[in-house]
Parts: sequence; C-alpha cells; structure tokens
Amino acid sequence: MTNSKGDHLETEQKYDAGADFVLPKLGSLPELGGRRAAEPRRIYLSATYFDTEDLRLIQHKVTLRRRVGGDDEGWHLKLPAGKDTRQELHAPLDEGNTGRPPARLTAQVKEVTAGEPLRPVAILDTERTVVTLAASAGEDLVEVADDLVTAVRFGATDSGPMRWREIEVEVLSPGAEATALLEGVGRVLREAGARPSASGSKLARVLGAG
Repeated sequence: MTNSKGDHLETEQKYDAGADFVLPKLGSLPELGGRRAAEPRRIYLSATYFDTEDLRLIQHKVTLRRRVGGDDEGWHLKLPAGKDTRQELHAPLDEGNTGRPPARLTAQVKEVTAGEPLRPVAILDTERTVVTLAASAGEDLVEVADDLVTAVRFGATDSGPMRWREIEVEVLSPGAEATALLEGVGRVLREAGARPSASGSKLARVLGAG
C-alpha cells in the first residue's frame, strides 16, 4: 500500500501516574541537557476504537481508531514494529464513516480479522497536556503528553467508565539524540514517582488485554 501523509514509525514509552503526580519542569533539568521546553498546550481528544467481536486485533497488539481533536485527527491503524515502536498508518476522517473504517486500512489486517466484521468496542476521551523538548538548533525531539483518560467499553453493562492518568513520551525526530532524550525523560519521570505502564496501549487497558 502507498503510504498516505502522516504514516510513520511511532516510538514512545508510557508511564502510569497518580492523580497527585507533578510533572517535572523538563526544560530546566540539567540531566536532560537543559533542553528548551515549549509552553504546555492543552488538547481534547475523542477516539472510537474498532475490533472484531472476539477482539482479534488487540490480541495481536494492533489498534484501529477514529479520533477527533488534535493536530492529527483521522483514522489511525497501529501495527507492532519492535520494542516501544509501532507502524502507524493514517487516513482522513472522510475516508470512512463513524461506523465503518476505511477499506485501505482494514486491508492491512485482513489476515488477523479473517473476514470477521469490525465494530466499535470502546470510546476514550482524553484531556491532554503536551510539552515538547527541542534541540539547541530548534528541532523538536521529544513530545511529553500528560493524559487524563475517561474510557467506556461498549457492551460492558456491569461496569462504569474507567478513569486514569498516564504520561506518554514520544520521539518526534528519529535519531540518537532523540532516543537518548527519550530515555532521559523516562528516568526523570520514574524518579518523580511515575511507573512504566502495565498496559501496552490505552485500549489494552480498557479491554483487559495487557
């Protein structure tokens, strides 16, 4: 398949944080090389996730969502591609509809779904506060997203909404400098009380899929 605009490899690490966790002022820390930190931005995101009735996608560590809000709203298909890394494929919102994902994305997972239809399985609303860290030359290297998440699993009538807080640290400009900064930010977050996430993705947490 020819990649659409926005398709890329995503390398990120996730951390669980309590409600009282205080995000360190990352731009002022000498252990991070005194990186310039942008002013925090607040974003509101709403994502509907799709899977088969028996959750074949998440069992293969694949996620497919329709997300509105933020700079990259649209359809996102994420496929595992190594430690802390996933291949992310994008399609615009108007390439599908609210109940049917774009055919060019579902074609990528047809071996996993084996013809089973995809349906909405959960909706996640996220209040996100974003800080980016840049190189001395001005290039953005790493994005730190402090997420407050509210999630509802469709069909789970015996439970109410799930709520939690997590910190995502994502590489924006692949290379040794950004990789070192990714690890450095992780150390700072752990020292401040955050913990490596027990779930591989937000959806995996909601579905109890690890």
